[in-house]
Amino acid sequence: MAEKGPFAVNAEYCALRFFCGVANLIPYRVAMALASFFAWCAVVVFGLKRERTIARLEEVFPGMPPAEKRRIAWRSFANVLQNGVEMMRAPRFTRKWMDRHVHDGALYKEKLQSYVDEGKGVVIMVPHSGNWYMAAWSMAKYGLPLFSIAARQRNPKVDAWMKRQYGDIDVLERGSAKTLAEILSKLREGRAFAILPDLRAPRPDTEVDFLGGKANVSHAGALFAVKCGAPIVVAAMRREKGMHVFEHLATLRPDPSAGDAKEEAARLTREAMDIIGEKIRQHPEQWFWYNKRWILQPVKRKGVKK
Repeated sequence: MAEKGPFAVNAEYCALRFFCGVANLIPYRVAMALASFFAWCAVVVFGLKRERTIARLEEVFPGMPPAEKRRIAWRSFANVLQNGVEMMRAPRFTRKWMDRHVHDGALYKEKLQSYVDEGKGVVIMVPHSGNWYMAAWSMAKYGLPLFSIAARQRNPKVDAWMKRQYGDIDVLERGSAKTLAEILSKLREGRAFAILPDLRAPRPDTEVDFLGGKANVSHAGALFAVKCGAPIVVAAMRREKGMHVFEHLATLRPDPSAGDAKEEAARLTREAMDIIGEKIRQHPEQWFWYNKRWILQPVKRKGVKK
């Protein structure tokens, strides 16, 4: 991955720090309200990516009233901007802040800790819903031994900034054989691995029925659980009346008698995606409809021209 030139690096970083300063200068609830207002202007007034997003919603919810699709498009983009504001304010989040803003956060930490205490680690799958980062930030603040992975940013200054914002979460760099070995090692130490299922894997992987279409989903998270005998917790975050709600949707366990680890991982992945898909249908405004890699697009295969 080629890094950016010095001018682009510094310009982007200066802009980021400017918005960080603004986001941290004003009160939290004011910042959230402004993010929602700017999203409304962008989507409703200026039509930013509105038609594409509404077309996606029509694919998933055929016949949904146009006004409802516009509302979901606005609220989904507002969630994206609010996530950005919270990322900028992340170092200020304390356990007391989590007590005020994450519904029953300490209770969910204890539930996850019970799986960690089994000694085989736990894989926590959280989709791009609500502020998915808040799931990790809150559990880490409550003391869960949590780690995750993230891709390196092209801008090295932004990459260093992102690492600082992750705070108490042990974040491994995505994309190397060393990282795969580290994930297995940490799970076998009895730690919790938080992962966002890759809903648009670049190479053919596990095909799942998802939101009325076919999605190509990475089975890697489930494979780690199979190899370690760790449970998989499927969870989702959502925003509700100014609070972050952590929902434990299901606990899946690998079959120890399964002969093919990859097939067992694929089975668990499909089961997890069925659960996640149902939750998205219940709260579509919480879902990240603005992902550039739309999950239902076909995967490019070698030797096939598009």
